[in-house]
Amino acid sequence: MTEPTGPGNVVRLVALRDEPLDVEEVRAAVADPASGGLALFVGTVRDNDGGQLVRVLGYSAHPTALATMRELAAAVAARHDARAVAAVHRVGDLAVGDIAVVVAVATGHRGEAFEACRELIDELKATTPIWKHQLFTDGTDEWVGTP
Repeated sequence: MTEPTGPGNVVRLVALRDEPLDVEEVRAAVADPASGGLALFVGTVRDNDGGQLVRVLGYSAHPTALATMRELAAAVAARHDARAVAAVHRVGDLAVGDIAVVVAVATGHRGEAFEACRELIDELKATTPIWKHQLFTDGTDEWVGTP
């Protein structure tokens, strides 16, 4: 699912995808000739959590997740005077090493880009209704981020 964006819109790409994410697609979405800074964050599935070895995990999204991501991207863009913002999150089953999320922000200067990108990923993880189901190598499992 991709949220539509209009011409000249600062929020260039917002999507939930059930296929592998393309970092270059996200970078290209925020490319802007007037921006001196472009910060990009790539989150991957790590092989451990809380001392347990992760075998696989699955992401599930509430139907409002895409709209929440879009509102968040617009708010971060406004607070940091960003010229372009993008956020893409994976849903479905992922293996260790798979890309789970990519966010990017383009601003006039590098400091603003770093701040805005960090805020975008931190708030996306804290507020977007996307839940992670981790399956561990010892056969146990854990849900993360559920209400």
